[in-house]
Amino acid sequence: MKTKTDTNNTARAIVLVGFDGAAALDITGPLEVFAAACHLSHADDPPYRLVLLADQPGVFRTASGVGLVADSSWRDFRGYPDTILIAGGPDISPLLNNRELLLWLARLKGHTRRIGSVCTGAFALAAAGLLENRRATTHWVEAERLQQKHPSVAVSPDAIYVKDGDIYTSAGVTAGMDLALAMVEEDLGREVALAVARMLVLYLKRPGGQSQFSTVLQAQATEGKRLAPLLAWLAENYHQALTVEQLAARAAMTPRTFARVFLAEVGLPPAQYLERIRTEHAVRLLETIGISLDVAARECGFTGCEQLRRAFLRCLGITPQDYRERFRSAGTAAKGD
Repeated sequence: MKTKTDTNNTARAIVLVGFDGAAALDITGPLEVFAAACHLSHADDPPYRLVLLADQPGVFRTASGVGLVADSSWRDFRGYPDTILIAGGPDISPLLNNRELLLWLARLKGHTRRIGSVCTGAFALAAAGLLENRRATTHWVEAERLQQKHPSVAVSPDAIYVKDGDIYTSAGVTAGMDLALAMVEEDLGREVALAVARMLVLYLKRPGGQSQFSTVLQAQATEGKRLAPLLAWLAENYHQALTVEQLAARAAMTPRTFARVFLAEVGLPPAQYLERIRTEHAVRLLETIGISLDVAARECGFTGCEQLRRAFLRCLGITPQDYRERFRSAGTAAKGD
């Protein structure tokens, strides 16, 4: 089995499996990462051979309507790839209803160095029995459903990607590129992976987790419910000094009823939701080079830098200082390239 210390006389076969209705970025995102690694590795022979498989060779339609061309059917693929990634999509029934495909995936175990999924492709790995008693992730919207449907899987709903032995899973859509970058780093080393990240204007290791993208989207799911007007107002007034009692009064509820309804409709306690909204806005402010932490904190409704720091650590697992430095370094590298 080849590792990054092996002589690379044979390109590693990286196989993406698509299907009618797959998310195009689940496929093209990782492929671009591996293709960039081939371009930047400066090896005599390309380190990767990229293959796109589907149920049948030829054009298949992604969820966006864009057609992609499969090199072959997975039925006709000979041998064992080095790495296989299963794409996801809004409707993954073409994968889950294809027992022959699931059996083929199960047979790859032990013969293929890495088996992985992007986004909801994790459901296919689980259906093939490959996630049993393993840690995994998927799109944050589907994490609870994956856990309920496959209780033996330890689902990490906030992870960008998870590696458990030879099984890899990533979060939603663009997180497949994060996973591919991690694989490039495993194979070719940090220097090549960093060069790929710079070329594609990506973080080598993205700070934070899926929660940094999901708070306002979660709120949008409450449209038509009791708290929809309040959440719309809160999206514009998060910077004010607000208490749960004030929010309850605005919703015409007692604080006790408000807390219960808020948790039921939004999935978070009111104070935690408000902290996440403020943190997300602070993230955007810190991406404006030159703004001070104190200004960012007060602009977003925090009392000061210390409260901002605690919120960042709780929500993103990183301090605001470290986040700003990472963003500044990535931005400088991108401009330099």
